[in-house]
Amino acid sequence: MRIETALSRRSFVIGAAALGAAAFAGCSSPQDAPSFDGGASSAPSKVMVGTLATEDILPLWVAQQEDLAADKVEFEVVAFQSATELIAGISSGAVNVAMTDPMVSASVFASGTGLELAWVTLGETAKQGRFGIMTGPNTGITSLSELAGVPVGVGSNTILEYVMDKLMECAGIPEDQVKVEELQKLPVRFQSMMSGDVKAAALPGALLALGEASGCVCLADDTEGDNISQSVMAVRSDFVSAESGAMALAALQDVWDGGAALVNRDPEKYRSLLAANANLPESVARTYPISEYPMAKKPTGAMIDPVLAWMTKKGYLTSPLSYDENTGKFSKE
Repeated sequence: MRIETALSRRSFVIGAAALGAAAFAGCSSPQDAPSFDGGASSAPSKVMVGTLATEDILPLWVAQQEDLAADKVEFEVVAFQSATELIAGISSGAVNVAMTDPMVSASVFASGTGLELAWVTLGETAKQGRFGIMTGPNTGITSLSELAGVPVGVGSNTILEYVMDKLMECAGIPEDQVKVEELQKLPVRFQSMMSGDVKAAALPGALLALGEASGCVCLADDTEGDNISQSVMAVRSDFVSAESGAMALAALQDVWDGGAALVNRDPEKYRSLLAANANLPESVARTYPISEYPMAKKPTGAMIDPVLAWMTKKGYLTSPLSYDENTGKFSKE
């Protein structure tokens, strides 16, 4: 089985299905993205939306295909090849908006770039989106409890590490028995699990599905119980503080809602679009469950506050941050 480096789902860093080519039809590459100087007086002629090739942004792909943005807002989806490049894109202003996760958003803010959360793209409920811990086909491991003291492949300061920690906690595994094998690149992580170099790995939905089709066992995922993972649309503060930017973002939210409604009404109609743009492997493209998508609403404190506390405890934030669910803004404590 050959898995090429591509883009990850919801992390970024989520984040997720890291398979196939980096660019796709209808989306520009990062180097083609027009620069944005971030000035509050800038009147954007086009909203640049940065993303990885992931299912989380399907409503905007649908909006492009169905021309839902006509006479509302001009936007372009810019596909980045890695979370690192996406972070650079939103930090520099090459894109105004980014589909990412709370960890990345908080880290970018903490590094000095004004960033706020506009809406949840997946994860309004636990059923939306999937992350889990999987073991290889020949390990004989059948429960999370057997992973106590066993290194699990994961990337640090990612939504997958957060989900892994929460699932281990729910399984009653002591913190000092949760061991990590640092494997940031998802294709490398998946192959390491398949080859037995690591006995288990924390993976996003597309790779969980691929693993299950290849004889691997998903020991636990986050689609049951508490809702612990979200992907979000984050926006540069200097962009949305300008009247033109605020109006463009509001219009983009309406476009998102229209795309989400179409997917929710007839998900199978957009399966081929999802498979092509999210680079789903052929073995799972016809059966991969298409999520229900939420209407555009700001993430709640119940979603973001635990993530910030976890990041502080892990040392990923040098100073604690707080989050205002009414405005979507972070602030330093």
